[in-house]
Amino acid sequence: MGTNDPHFLQGYDQAGRNDVRDRPHPPDFSLPSFRHRVAAVFLFLDSVTCVSNRQVDAPMTERIPSGHGVIAAAKAFAAILPPTPLLPVEIAGVRAWVKAEVLQPIGSFKIRGAWWRLVNLSEAERAAGVVAVSSGNHAQGVAWAGRRLGVGATIVMPHDAPEVKLVNTRALGAEIVLYQRPGEDRDAVAAGLIAERGGTLVHAFGDPWVIEGQGSAAIEIAAQLGRAPSRIVACCGGGGLAAGLGLGAPDSAIHPVEPVGWDMVGQAMAAGELVHAAPDAPKTICDALQPNVTKQLNLGLLQGRAEPGVAVTDDEVRTAQRFAFNTLRLVVEPGGAVALAAALAGKVPVDEDTVIMLTGGNADPVAFAATIAAGV
Repeated sequence: MGTNDPHFLQGYDQAGRNDVRDRPHPPDFSLPSFRHRVAAVFLFLDSVTCVSNRQVDAPMTERIPSGHGVIAAAKAFAAILPPTPLLPVEIAGVRAWVKAEVLQPIGSFKIRGAWWRLVNLSEAERAAGVVAVSSGNHAQGVAWAGRRLGVGATIVMPHDAPEVKLVNTRALGAEIVLYQRPGEDRDAVAAGLIAERGGTLVHAFGDPWVIEGQGSAAIEIAAQLGRAPSRIVACCGGGGLAAGLGLGAPDSAIHPVEPVGWDMVGQAMAAGELVHAAPDAPKTICDALQPNVTKQLNLGLLQGRAEPGVAVTDDEVRTAQRFAFNTLRLVVEPGGAVALAAALAGKVPVDEDTVIMLTGGNADPVAFAATIAAGV
């Protein structure tokens, strides 16, 4: 099967871009069809020059994530787990799609980057273990991958992380080290642990392999749709997912969405330099999306590539959580619902080739119940 396979290229022009004049029929989600499409996507992306290998400013010794790395990550991930569903959803009279990453084994897309990072460790690095920083979803991804690969994992987590995330991370066998948020620098805590014990840092969003792993979702999306999406609306904390999607879907617009007051990626893209959260940044229910600042690596990948950042309020997020529960029958945590919130609020454009990422489902049961009840 080559890149002229009609099942994959229907709806594409010769450059591999989506041809809106001749849209294909709704995608076939049967497993044989999906495997067929994935193979076609891999072959297609390997053969065309539109796969993004953006140059960013970084030390010569630092590995730079690439589109080809995203393809490799997608192949590795497809070997261990099935794709998450791509579900139709109607927003303002338009049928779009949501990517239900809430149905991953750990309830979050973070399993992608964690798996790709850990499988690329050397034997010596695996023996020394890994250290990660996370508010909970990346923690569970690293712990899940570590348990499966026999790699010890220590996770630096905020003291106010949702109990469900702390419990799930411990259940997967990871050691948790708590830090005070605000007040302590979690990266400094992690660096101290590595200096004391050894180990490899697996950063939640500023790691090249993690970025590539997160981008594997874009490969799945193209295979499921049978075409490139017009845009992907992505929940954004530090920018690892948005950067990875930009590499894996080079012809699609990428819309990063963050909580109001914590839109460090959007502000950094607008300013052209790293922007730190204000000391008096507002509280947000989106515990998963509160990094103090993005990394230069992420900014370099997103600058000039992603659409301008969008910020949503807590009320808009709660509306999205209720919508997902009532319409899609899905439990989505606040941070995992911000992309949907932006779409519902009309803050990003939506058409029939738009894919909205639902990135996390590890909701605090009490808070989630209150959110749903408030809409009754």
